[in-house]
Amino acid sequence: MPSEHYWIEGVHEPTPTPPDFVYLRARPDGGWETGVFERGTYEPAAEHPTEAAACAHLRTLLGV
Repeated sequence: MPSEHYWIEGVHEPTPTPPDFVYLRARPDGGWETGVFERGTYEPAAEHPTEAAACAHLRTLLGV
C-alpha cells in the first residue's frame, strides 16, 4: 500500500498532504476515529474504543 494513501495522527503524516486518504486519529474523548479525507473534509466512518480496534478498521478501509 503506498504510504500516501493513509494518514495516522502523530505516526504517519505524508508530506505534502495528499488530496484524499484514509485516516486514523485520536478523539478528544479518548477514543479513536477512522474515516476518509476527501475534498478537504474529514468524513468519519467509525468510532472505536481502543487503538487496536481503530487500527484493524483502518486496515479494512485500506483493503489490506
